[in-house]
Amino acid sequence: MAQASKNSRTGSATQKFFCSCGGEVRMKTLFENGKIKNIAECEKCKRLERRPSDFK
Repeated sequence: MAQASKNSRTGSATQKFFCSCGGEVRMKTLFENGKIKNIAECEKCKRLERRPSDFK
């Protein structure tokens, strides 16, 4: 079996973000005015921010 090269990415890591209310933050894509917007939304309190790190 062939070995993976030293520069290849063998694992995938996902990071979970949580709001101060305790809900999980999910990324959503909206299409408004002909543009695509990525927003982060808390599932529990429905708070919207530009990126998940803004929930701190």
